[in-house]
Amino acid sequence: MSYEMIALLMFSSMMLMLLTGQRVFGAIGFVATAAALLLWGDGGSEMAFNASIKLMNWYPLLTLPLFIYMGYMLSESGIASDLYHMLHVWMGPLRGGLAIGTIVLMVAISAMNGLSVAGMAIGSSIALPEMLKRNYDKRMVTGVIQAGSSLGILVPPSIVLILYGMIARQPVSQLWLAGVMPGLLLATLFILYILIRCRMQPELGPPLAEHERQLSWREKIALLNAGVLSLVIIFAVIGLFVMGVTSLVESSAVGAAAATVAAWSKGRLNRQVIDTILRRTLDISAMFMWIILAALCFGAVFDGLGAVKAIESLFLEKWGLTPWEVLILMQITYIVMGMFLDDTAMLVIVAPLYIPLVKALGFNPIWYGVLYTITCQIAYMTPPFGYNLFLMKAMAPKEITLGDIYHSIFPFVLVMIFGLAMVTAFPQIAMWLPEAVYAR
Repeated sequence: MSYEMIALLMFSSMMLMLLTGQRVFGAIGFVATAAALLLWGDGGSEMAFNASIKLMNWYPLLTLPLFIYMGYMLSESGIASDLYHMLHVWMGPLRGGLAIGTIVLMVAISAMNGLSVAGMAIGSSIALPEMLKRNYDKRMVTGVIQAGSSLGILVPPSIVLILYGMIARQPVSQLWLAGVMPGLLLATLFILYILIRCRMQPELGPPLAEHERQLSWREKIALLNAGVLSLVIIFAVIGLFVMGVTSLVESSAVGAAAATVAAWSKGRLNRQVIDTILRRTLDISAMFMWIILAALCFGAVFDGLGAVKAIESLFLEKWGLTPWEVLILMQITYIVMGMFLDDTAMLVIVAPLYIPLVKALGFNPIWYGVLYTITCQIAYMTPPFGYNLFLMKAMAPKEITLGDIYHSIFPFVLVMIFGLAMVTAFPQIAMWLPEAVYAR
């Protein structure tokens, strides 16, 4: 049997196991281990061992539990709720103001969390009922929350970019910096869309009623404390890192400490909150570590097969595609896979093939990491089986149907495709900040 056929058999076996409902790390790890033993006998068992040692020796992995802890601390202590209340009062008088405030909230949550699920949970529990209560269009509301929460995997400290850096052997610090400008670009495009749409159709996002605006300036200024606290935490994580005061791992420790101190200062740090945060942090961190371990083992088998060279030969020599056509084809496959899988599963399934191919084609793997992440954001929200669609349905009230959720996302998907095209056509949107910081 040829190596190309073995590689195809591995992929098909893994996809079949995933369709049966097996855990991602179990399906990938089992296929990789079985293939290694069948191909190389007892010596193949060393692959999983070497992958685990490589994982444990990767120092930036310490950032993973610390950032997850920080995100849950901000969520469970109600600091995110305080921030939304401030945005609610200050931006509510605008047409679509609460929707714009929700996007700003999502950017802030993304900069303090790194997981899109956290943004979705906070948006659904805090922003969704407030906007529906004030007669916002339900399709506009659900689209805003889904699009805004997707920024969590792009804006640093992105957990997805940490995983990408681990698998692609790229510096996470540069990946983070590369995600800043594209993340802000997408947020700006979302806000412009909301402003234009609500000006054309005011009934989609009416301003706050007059009686809700009647707060004194002293009360409004007092509400800014929530925003100031959030900015302090964001600066502690991102600002000090960009300034070179803290390293990557140090910034995660500073962020976790800052979130804890903020919760304590609000009087919301009790035993129940700490117990919930630690349990959830342990669960998510262990899951990600198992997935990375399985991905490294799977990648080692592919390296041994020479599958990357075979795919490169297929695309460039047999099919005669140009490097840019190959890049576009890879992005399309991510969107298709995103209808069935989450971002982590997509990354560990195709990373062993795509990342070496990207390097062979002459593209910057840091820039490609941003393209991959934006494409994952789009795939998350692409019907019929986008990951975020069903997550939104699970969190939304009964009056919002799955059909409403499908319809709500199309304008935002088009906006994101436009943003992806801009970052693809102008790589400096992503690369300017890391180049500027590391040139110092």
